[in-house]
Amino acid sequence: MDLAIIIVNYNTRDLLHRCLQSIRQSTGDVALKVVVVDNDSTDGSAAWVQAEHPWIKLIASNRNGGYAYANNLGLRAAGFGRNRFLAALPRYALLLNPDTVLPAEALAKMVAFMDAHLDVGVAGPKLVREDGALDKACRRAFPTPEVVFYHVSGLGRFFPRSPRFGRYNLTHLDVDAQADVDAVVGAFMLMRSEALEQAGLLDEAFFMYGEDLDLCYRIKERGWRVVYYPAVTVLHIKGAASRQASGRAITAFYDAMRIFHNKHYRAQTFFLVNWCIDLAVPILRSVALLRDALRSPQRKRVGSA
Repeated sequence: MDLAIIIVNYNTRDLLHRCLQSIRQSTGDVALKVVVVDNDSTDGSAAWVQAEHPWIKLIASNRNGGYAYANNLGLRAAGFGRNRFLAALPRYALLLNPDTVLPAEALAKMVAFMDAHLDVGVAGPKLVREDGALDKACRRAFPTPEVVFYHVSGLGRFFPRSPRFGRYNLTHLDVDAQADVDAVVGAFMLMRSEALEQAGLLDEAFFMYGEDLDLCYRIKERGWRVVYYPAVTVLHIKGAASRQASGRAITAFYDAMRIFHNKHYRAQTFFLVNWCIDLAVPILRSVALLRDALRSPQRKRVGSA
C-alpha cells in the first residue's frame, strides 16, 4: 500500500462528496486506502458515506473529540501508532480536509516527490482558495514569541516581503518556489510513515488548530525535512466546518496558541515574555470573539489564521 488518506468530516457532506470524487478521479499508479472519520455529524454524513461510497472505510465517532482525536482514529485504523513494522504500513499517510478538491495528478506527483527525496518527512502542496488566492496557511514558520509578535502587531501585514516580519506565513517567499519550511497545514499534509512513527500521532490536547504545527515540530526535531511543494496546486474551500460554530473555533484557535507555546517555548522563554503571552492570549481571544459576534454569518472566520 502506497498511501493511506485520512479525512475528518464534520457536517460537510456536500464538500466531502466533491473531495471523494476528486480522489476517485486520481491518475497514476498509487495504491491507496481512504478512511473517513465522521466526527459525530448531525447532517447524516456517516450514513451517506456508507451508502454512496462503500469503497471508503468509515469510522463513525459517537462524539466530536476534535480534529486531532478524529485523525488519530483514522491513522490507527490504517495501522499507524501501533508499533508495527514499517513494512506492514502504508508508505505514506495523508491528512486531507473534506473541503479540498484534488487535481487528477496531485496524489501521484506528491508521492513521486517524496519517493525522490528520502530525507523529506512531510510535504504539502500549494493550496489556493476559490478566488485563486493563496491559502497562506499552507506554508508556515513555527509560532515563536517573536514570530507571533510580528504577526499580531501588524508588522507582517505592513512588511510582507520582509524575511523578518513576514515569517508567520512566509510571505517573503515566492509562492511558486519550492522551499523548506517549518510546517505545512493539516488540510493536505503528506507524511512519510517512518517520520510519523518516530514522532507519534497528533497531540489530542489540541482540539482544533495547532496540531499540524505541533506534529511538524516533532518530525523536524527528529531530523526530517518539511517541504512546501508548489508544483502541485490543490483547491481549499476552507472554513466550512469552523464557520458553523465560529465561536468555538476561535476559542480553539487561541487555546492552540497557548498549548503550543507552553509545550515548546515556555521553558526557554524569559519569564516576563511568558507573562505577556499569558495576558495577551485571552485578550486577543476576547477581541476576536467580539468581532465575530458582530459579523454576518457569511463573513464568519477564525482568529488570524
